[in-house]
Amino acid sequence: MDMTGEQLIALPQQRVWEALNDAQILQACIPGCEVMERVSDTEYRVVLSAAIGPVKAKFSGRLVLSDVDPPNGYSLAFEGSGGAAGFAKGSCKVSLSPADGGTRLSYSAQATIGGKLAQVGSRLVDGVARKMADDFFARFNATVAPAPVQTAEAVVAARGKIPLWAWVVGIVLLVLLALFLGKSTGY
Repeated sequence: MDMTGEQLIALPQQRVWEALNDAQILQACIPGCEVMERVSDTEYRVVLSAAIGPVKAKFSGRLVLSDVDPPNGYSLAFEGSGGAAGFAKGSCKVSLSPADGGTRLSYSAQATIGGKLAQVGSRLVDGVARKMADDFFARFNATVAPAPVQTAEAVVAARGKIPLWAWVVGIVLLVLLALFLGKSTGY
């Protein structure tokens, strides 16, 4: 399986780098991740639960970083075993570069699977891998670069001010309504 992609993250490159090297942030962002533990400066122990079609398993494995070039990127190798469900191993190259509005994160991953996982079919595995990547980046962006919260004043300002003619028409209508109601009730 091969997968490539890009994401624009609305943060400076250094901040994205720091987040990509924070085990707590990664654990919160990787779908199904139960454990993300830093073993050394370049190695993590990982436990995650995943379901690919009818195959559900808990995978234990490790990630090893290499070619570390702060804050521009790194390569990582991963391997994991899910017991009878099978195994996965592969590599990924992650690159960061400045971009308008933040940092462009580019990745290219290759993976090999075996066991029951390999029997469910490459289309299903590719679809689940793509969804997991999309979910990771949605969570990553929400965690490290959340959208700013708009106050009520900002929403009103964004909609624009009420034009003068609308105020005049509104006041005239209120006066006419008051006159009409006054005549119909005898006041």
